[in-house]
Amino acid sequence: MTSIVLLLGLNPMMAKRYHDGISAAFPDATVTLVDNVRKIEPYLADMDVLITHGPYLADRADHVLSSAPKLKWIQGIGTGVDNFADRPVLRDDITVTNIHGVHGNPMSEAAFGALLALSRRIPRSVRNQDQRKWEGWPSRLITGKTIGIFGIGSIARTIAPRCKAFDMTVVGISSGPRDMPGFDRMVHRDKLVETVGEFDYFLLLTPYSPETHNIIDARVFAAMKPSSFLINHARGGVVDEAALLDALREGKIAGAALDVFATEPLPQDHPFWAMENVFITCHQSATHDASVATNLPVIVENIRCFIAGDLAGMKNVVRPAR
Repeated sequence: MTSIVLLLGLNPMMAKRYHDGISAAFPDATVTLVDNVRKIEPYLADMDVLITHGPYLADRADHVLSSAPKLKWIQGIGTGVDNFADRPVLRDDITVTNIHGVHGNPMSEAAFGALLALSRRIPRSVRNQDQRKWEGWPSRLITGKTIGIFGIGSIARTIAPRCKAFDMTVVGISSGPRDMPGFDRMVHRDKLVETVGEFDYFLLLTPYSPETHNIIDARVFAAMKPSSFLINHARGGVVDEAALLDALREGKIAGAALDVFATEPLPQDHPFWAMENVFITCHQSATHDASVATNLPVIVENIRCFIAGDLAGMKNVVRPAR
């Protein structure tokens, strides 16, 4: 009997929909839902399949991977597979798959939500509403501004043309620049510091890797315009958070919209919570009301292939078993 463990730190109703959908499709499998990595211990010995997202493994990734002798496949529920595919303890006989090509719309909408929240100071309006305080200010237009997008994949391919609908200038930052619709030009990652001073908004979408760890650092913030905004929808580890704190406090940049953090959940005593020029969301830029309906068919088909021993037929293989 196949043992499938879902480690999902999602909204409980969404997590249950994953569990119920998989259980209904595979009644002969053991399907277990765990909402916190510190509750997974009793299931590690028999676990054949792990369905999760890198941040949900937190600081226990190595322990989980090294304590699951039967584990043969990890299915990520997002595009990123960091904190499991990149762990040195991951055995060669474990296949890794992800969900790919479905995040363009939700991430685009989240990006524009962040752009508008920052430019129109919507969090301040919400705080004023809580206090029944009437206060006005001139909003900043995003029309005609320049946005830099760091990380040029399928999500950026969807976002860039929508930025053009606002008459924005769109500059791509990539380790492999290439022509793509919606971009005015592409710049190699090595030229980031020289280029970032042009941006009014700087959107991070790049995958996390050793090469991108803390790549947005003090040098980058020093080169940005004081009127510019950072939007991180990539991974927390891409940004040097200590340098970001300094930049926000010292007015080196105007503000930031942060969806991801080096430590998640963001600790309650973290300074970001209290900063009026920071807009916080809780790692939800790719999550939406149809996420499960979109992702579940891919996951179910991959489980069918796995149980049938057809690893070659699995979708979105990021790292095949070797």
